[in-house]
Amino acid sequence: MKVLISGSTGLVGSALVRLLTSDNHHVTRLVRPGGPITHGSVLWDPQRGLLDSEAIEGHDAVVHLAGENIAAGRWTADQKKRIRESRVRGTSMLCGRLKSLKKPPTVALFASAIGIYGDRSDEELTEQSTPGPGFLAMVTKEWEAASDVLAETSIRVVKLRIGVVLSKEGGALVRILPVFKFGLGGKIGSGRQYMSWIAIDDLLNIVKYVLSHDNISGAVNAVSPNPATNEEFTKSLGKLLSRPTIFSVPRLALKLAAGEMGNELLLASTRVLPEKLISSGFRFEYPDLEQALKHVLGR
Repeated sequence: MKVLISGSTGLVGSALVRLLTSDNHHVTRLVRPGGPITHGSVLWDPQRGLLDSEAIEGHDAVVHLAGENIAAGRWTADQKKRIRESRVRGTSMLCGRLKSLKKPPTVALFASAIGIYGDRSDEELTEQSTPGPGFLAMVTKEWEAASDVLAETSIRVVKLRIGVVLSKEGGALVRILPVFKFGLGGKIGSGRQYMSWIAIDDLLNIVKYVLSHDNISGAVNAVSPNPATNEEFTKSLGKLLSRPTIFSVPRLALKLAAGEMGNELLLASTRVLPEKLISSGFRFEYPDLEQALKHVLGR
C-alpha cells in the first residue's frame, strides 16, 4: 500500500511511519518548509496554499495528522488562531487537491479529537453524540467539516476522534511523569472529570484497521473502551511508580495558571466510548489503564 502522511514528525505520525515501513508499505511524507526533506518527501505549505498535485497522485491512502499543538501554551487570541488555521486551512487545502486528482486514494483518514464533545460530566458519548460547548469543540467541528467536500468523490473518509495518547515518547504522560516520580503527583480539581485515553500501540493498530476495512467511514472514536476519571488515572500511575499521590491542584489555581486551556484540557470531563470500533470487531490490546501504563512505561 502506498500511503501519504502529513504530520509525520509528530508523536503519532513518526510512530506510524515506522510501523507502516516495517510492514513493507511505501510511505510519502508531506513536509512543511523547514522540515526534514528526505527521499520520497513532498513539500507543502498550507499557509501559502502550496502543494504539487502531481506529486501526490497514485497513493492508495492518505493519513492527515498535521496540526498546531493545543497544549503548547496559554490560549491567547493569536494561539487560538494558529490552532484553528493549522487544522481547518490545512485540511481544506489537502482535500481540494485530493478532489482534483486523476487517481485519488481509496481512503482518507483525518485526525480529529474527542474535544468535539466538550465538557459533558459523566455522560457516555459515542459517535452519535452531538458536539458540545467550548473552543475545542468549535474548532474540531470546523476541522471535520473541512473534509466534507470529499463526499462528492469516491474517496472513503474517516474522521478519527483521538483521545489522550499514552506514550513514553511524548505527549501528556511524558510531561507529568517527572512530577509523579518525585512524589508530587495528585489529582486535578475534584478528580471526578473523565479522561478518555488510548495506548499508542492501540491507536496505531486502529489506523491500520480503519485503512483496511472498507465498511468503516465517518466519525470513529479512537479511545479505550474504559475511560478513567482523573483520580483513577492519578492513583494508577502513582501505584505503578510506587509513589504517593497526596497532592492536588485546586481548580481555581489551574484556571489562574493556564486559563481557558487548562479549563478545557484538564478540568473538562469527556467520557467517550469507541462504539463503532467495537461493533466492527476491533480488538484492543491494552483496554485497561493499569495494563496500558505498564506496557507504555515498560514496567
